[in-house]
Amino acid sequence: MADTFTTLTLTLDTGSEQGDVTIKLRPDLAPNHVARIGELANEGFYNGVPFHRVIPGFMAQGGCPMGSGTGGPGYTLPVERNDVVFDPGIVAMASSSAGVSGSQFFITLASQPQLEPQFEAFGRVTAGMDVVKALTLRDPQGKDPAPGDRILKIEIIEKEK
Repeated sequence: MADTFTTLTLTLDTGSEQGDVTIKLRPDLAPNHVARIGELANEGFYNGVPFHRVIPGFMAQGGCPMGSGTGGPGYTLPVERNDVVFDPGIVAMASSSAGVSGSQFFITLASQPQLEPQFEAFGRVTAGMDVVKALTLRDPQGKDPAPGDRILKIEIIEKEK
């Protein structure tokens, strides 16, 4: 786990010609979530996983290996509530009735204050928000949803301050 003298950055490669998405991770806000995302990324869990839900003006969600929003790594994470304001570009863990997802996350595309008391923020997009906004719109519950853009790879970069 990173200490206070280290910054953690997640680089999300979607294969887009527009570039990558860079996310500053916040282990000070949600240490278990950041640690688990890093472990899954290092294991290649996210390689080829689609953004299964992209709703304009709301959010882009990925991390389900089934591409439907119903899958995960086989466990849920403990709640790590914080008081982050859900402005555009906030990265947070998705949740289900079973608890906080073990792998699914979303990126807000616009301010979403109604989500703040329900979800754990663990990062913020620092570059590539245009890439996130250009993801193929998709509702997995819709009739014949278009295939979602895939995450080719997630890389965690640790730098000393």
